[in-house]
Amino acid sequence: MEIESARSTPMKVLVVDDSPVYRHLIKSQLEEWGYQVSVVNDGNEAWNVLQRPDSPKLVILDWVLPGITGVELCRRIRARVHAYVYTVLLTGKDRKEDWHEAMSAGADDFLSKPFDALELKARLLVGKRILDLQEALVNTRESMRYAATHDALTGLRNRGEILSFLDRELARAQREKKQFGVVLGDLDEFKSINDSLGHLFGDQVLKEVARRIASKTRVYDGVGRYGGEEFLIVLVDCDLTTTLIRAEEIRTHVASTPIQLTGKRRIVTLSMGVSIADGANPSDADRVLNLADEALYHAKRSGRNRVEHLDEGVPASR
Repeated sequence: MEIESARSTPMKVLVVDDSPVYRHLIKSQLEEWGYQVSVVNDGNEAWNVLQRPDSPKLVILDWVLPGITGVELCRRIRARVHAYVYTVLLTGKDRKEDWHEAMSAGADDFLSKPFDALELKARLLVGKRILDLQEALVNTRESMRYAATHDALTGLRNRGEILSFLDRELARAQREKKQFGVVLGDLDEFKSINDSLGHLFGDQVLKEVARRIASKTRVYDGVGRYGGEEFLIVLVDCDLTTTLIRAEEIRTHVASTPIQLTGKRRIVTLSMGVSIADGANPSDADRVLNLADEALYHAKRSGRNRVEHLDEGVPASR
């Protein structure tokens, strides 16, 4: 393949031209260079193709087209398509005024017909490099966003992000007058795990417990590492009974099998405190967290490895 790229599949190119001769000529040339080519003959069809999630990001289009013109397509691409699309306007127009109009409409490059094959190839390589750079920048931005919102060890939301999730759910519950469950879970005797089995084993415990908790929650629930060995779970659209049942399922699953690392193994348990946020009775994050924390403390005092809930106004004895 003549295209130098780290891509595992050829780059997709959309060719938009109402001339059968040029469609065939361009398609044959691009396929020879290793591109994956789609061909349409009018602007409306091209616009439909560009709405698809997997649409080509490199587009060669004629100026004069049935339906939507090439220049109007450029304007629509810049105004409405989220992912960057690199456009090369290939046309019989060759005045400087035409070039300026095309660039003002959002075209990335302009090439007059009849075109030179090597010149077109060079223009496409420029477009490909720009698209690869844009993809790399997007990936870097997403990596940075993930790192800023997730705990490096467990992969769960970090404290700031899970508290933001809780605030969003509180606002939603108040708008819709719904309830949701808040669960604070704390690993039992975690210090003794680190002391007796080592900090590497302790890290493995945190990662595996996080995985087990996440496996028992839904994609729209929130799970985060709240502190050192403490986890905060937000169970969307759950009343008290449902929250207690689901918290018990999580607790049972965490303790179901030993956690192992390099010949060491240990059953690990989780104490959990439950509170309910009720949108019909507006409250804030501090209140629901304090209630869950009181219930968690009661679970610890009552023997650990259990789920507890306390009615509001009945604090656990310290």
